[in-house]
Formats: sequence, C-alpha cells, structure tokens
Amino acid sequence: MSKITALFNDLKASGKKGLIPFITAGDPSPSLTVDLMHALVRGGANVIELGVPFSDPMADGPVIQRSSERALTQGVTLRGCLDMVKEFRKTNADTPVVLMGYANPVEQMGAERFATEAKAAGVDGVLIVDYPPEECVDFASQMRLAGVDPIFLLAPTSSSERINEAAKIASGYIYYVSMRGVTGASHLNTQDVASNIPKIREASAIPIAVGFGINDAESARAVSKTADAVVIGSRIIRLLEDAPPAQAVQSLEDFIREIRVALDS
Repeated sequence: MSKITALFNDLKASGKKGLIPFITAGDPSPSLTVDLMHALVRGGANVIELGVPFSDPMADGPVIQRSSERALTQGVTLRGCLDMVKEFRKTNADTPVVLMGYANPVEQMGAERFATEAKAAGVDGVLIVDYPPEECVDFASQMRLAGVDPIFLLAPTSSSERINEAAKIASGYIYYVSMRGVTGASHLNTQDVASNIPKIREASAIPIAVGFGINDAESARAVSKTADAVVIGSRIIRLLEDAPPAQAVQSLEDFIREIRVALDS
C-alpha cells in the first residue's frame, strides 16, 4: 500500500478530509522551499504538491505562471526539485509529496529514470498535467513499479471514456479540476462539483481531491462536503507574493492552519 493510499484510509477512518496545498519549487527562492514545506505540515497539510517550474504552464493562470518564471529565473530544474524533496525527507519521512508539472522535463530525463530518481528522492506521487490517461498506460506502470502513485486530472468536461481510462491506471488520488479554465479562477460552483463527483465515484474507488478556485476556508469547507480532499494553489502563491520574505514561512503556516480548522469543524 502506498503512503498516499494509507493516508487517505486513515483520513476516512477518522472522518476527516485531506488538505493538499501546492507551492512552486524555488518560489519565492530556492533556499526557502524546504522551510515552506515544513510550514505546510505544521499548519495541517496532509499531502504536499510541489510544482516543477516550467516555461509554458498551459493549465496555470497568471499567478502560478509568475511563480514558475521566478523559479526558472533562479535556475530551478527538475533535478533541483528532487534535491529539495531529499532535503525535506531528512526531517520528515511521513508526509506524502507529489510532484506536479509538465511532460517536457520528464521526457528529457526519461520516464524510467525519472520514476527511479523520484522514488529515491522520497517522492510519493506524480501528476503530469499534459499526460492524458489514455496515452499513459506505460508511464503509469513505470511509476507504480517504482512505488510512485501516478495521479491524473479529470475535469467537468471529461467524458465517460476519459473517466474510465483514468480510473484504470490512476492511484493515490484523482485530481478533479473544479471548473473550466486555468488555476486561479474565482468562479467556483460547488453545486457543479457535487453533481460531477458521483460520476467519478461510479468508475473508481480512488479518493478524489478537488482543486482550482478554492481560495479560503469557506470554499474549502464547501468542497470538502463531497470531496475526499481539497487542493489550494494560487491563493498560496499570492500569499507568498505579498508576504515580506522574513514573514513568508509563518504567514503560510497560519493560513494553512486556518484551512485545516475549517475542514475539521
């Protein structure tokens, strides 16, 4: 059983919902990333999604695009992201870490090597945004053989065929995009989420995490009524943009704790 699966089993047994915050590796600075990861855990995160910066993040809105640009300007690469996970693992062996990014860096490294090195670094799951499940049977198999969960995206526009394809090869959790558009949008419709999630549950027993458009405690609590976990990304990046560098770690921990309290209430 993977670390992510075990976590969701524990959450279900305790009647709790998962909190999955996203940060971009290297933003606002590479030296701060591991400290931010630990702050997320202290605040109550169950899984950390660590974004691999990419020059053309097509699914991301301007906020996360800016974070990728800042990280790339400071020389952050896929290899650097793996090194950050290794550093995090020196003092935290338990919190699952998911790398979230795009195909190009993985293709350059090679999927088999990527799987091996990700596992060696302490990565528990990978979500490659532009890898459609129907074309990734081999990739998913390589990940699982290495002990890394392949996670896939589904959206309101996903057909029954796409849902079934993802259900066949995904593990860990399925990431449900709550709306049409890119990250950072604000038109979250929780009724749409509640009506679409049952379609996924019919095809798979894998936990469902919902992201895009979750910006505060209220929206996180509303989505958690039907999802197994909530993902928060753009709101965190904005917080880090606005916080003075000396206060960034504490500000992030305080924000995550606020969301954790809302989910547990």
